[in-house]
Amino acid sequence: MTNALTAGILPCQSIEDLIDREAITSLTAFDADQVQPASLDLRLGVRAWRVRASFLPRARTVMERLDDVKMHELDLAAGAVLERGCVYIAEVQERLRLPDGVSARGNPKSSTGRVDVFVRLLTDHGPAFDDVAAGYDGPLYIEIAPQTFSVLVRTGTRLNQLRLKQGEPPKLETRSVGVDLTSGLAGFRGRRHAGVIDLDKVDGHDPRDFWEPLEPRRGELLLDPGEFYILASKENVQIPVLQAAEMTPIDPSVGEFRVHYAGFFDPGFGTEEAGAVGSKGVLEVRSHETPFLLEDGQIVARLVYEPLTARPTRLYGEDGSHYQRQGLKLSKHFKVWR
Repeated sequence: MTNALTAGILPCQSIEDLIDREAITSLTAFDADQVQPASLDLRLGVRAWRVRASFLPRARTVMERLDDVKMHELDLAAGAVLERGCVYIAEVQERLRLPDGVSARGNPKSSTGRVDVFVRLLTDHGPAFDDVAAGYDGPLYIEIAPQTFSVLVRTGTRLNQLRLKQGEPPKLETRSVGVDLTSGLAGFRGRRHAGVIDLDKVDGHDPRDFWEPLEPRRGELLLDPGEFYILASKENVQIPVLQAAEMTPIDPSVGEFRVHYAGFFDPGFGTEEAGAVGSKGVLEVRSHETPFLLEDGQIVARLVYEPLTARPTRLYGEDGSHYQRQGLKLSKHFKVWR
């Protein structure tokens, strides 16, 4: 698969090798575009459960712990609306039987984070969300918590992705990300009493039914408590072809907000080699309990870069992407803002 001495994020060809070796299996055949340059999209299974509380399984399996908190079951094969303000646990079609030394980490897909759906990965006996222990052998589940919009999902909907890694990759670099609040359209705020978003429907929703445009004043934007915003980075973002990056929330001491639910950036994003110089990072911002005045250029997140074990055989956006060469951009579910 890769050099056993090399620590790093696995590229697409190594993920495909794990599939061929049945270290990653699925209830249905894998989709042709499911493996990304340095990550694997996960698909919802047939069942989900409305639960009264989030949980970590710790010493038990997810299904054993679920018995304590589940309220009712949903059939995802027929499609189901997940209501905002509620918490759900759903089966994932993919299952892992990882080799020794190979671990994984889950994260929401960009399209999921941009509609304010909070998603976290669960494993049997897992002591933490999103982290998959090296050598894990078992099923996968996700916790789904829509925050601003209710969403329609079904079996096969892709809400999160899995990044696999060998050993403990070193942190190559950490870059600060500032926010762009220059004049004109600088962002969007989610409308709280909008309709349902079909998460499998591309370009199928009028953005004005779900979003309010924002124009900053004097290079500033006031974040209201509990509201959700889509903003753009001040700087262009580039991910070298032999690296991957994760955007991490800023230290809470810097401001009363959280940035970026969907944190994975695949190799080639925003690079000249992929024909995408000038790509911005889109920031999903949720304000906390206190109103906060955000200024143009203010640091709101960090990009942490890690090495790949090998160059991926394809780069981000080569097979088409909704977000390569992006500026300020809503999720793929919405028509272009005009």
